[in-house]
Amino acid sequence: SVYNQYPTNVLIAEDDDEDYLIFSLAIEELSFKVVLSRAENGDILFKLLDENNPDIVFLDLLMPCKDGRQCLKEIRANRKYDSIPIIVYSSLADLQNIEFCYREGSNMYAIKPHTLTELKTILEKIFTIDWKKVLYFPPRSMFVLNPQ
Repeated sequence: SVYNQYPTNVLIAEDDDEDYLIFSLAIEELSFKVVLSRAENGDILFKLLDENNPDIVFLDLLMPCKDGRQCLKEIRANRKYDSIPIIVYSSLADLQNIEFCYREGSNMYAIKPHTLTELKTILEKIFTIDWKKVLYFPPRSMFVLNPQ
């Protein structure tokens, strides 16, 4: 499809080097063209949001400076970022965090998997959604992408 001709501009807010490495390896193995940039913390994230004009943002919840919950609230409070899908990418799988992110306008909640294969499966699901056409807010039952 025409949709796949252009690379997807992905911004990930992730302070953990190992998690970032695994994420970038999984992205490289996908059939989608992706340009990946990284914000090591919440403060850098807001700089890069403006500079990079990302198509999609992956947001870790546990970060120094500003944590992911704070970032999510601030992004969703700013109309100019309305069209950017935010995928929470977190090892936290508790209902409280999931409910918070759902309520605050995250588009999906991806639980960090333990293997590269599981991560690729999760990313394929995310990248096959045409975010441009419809800013996809799934029903609560489909909000969480679980590796299992």
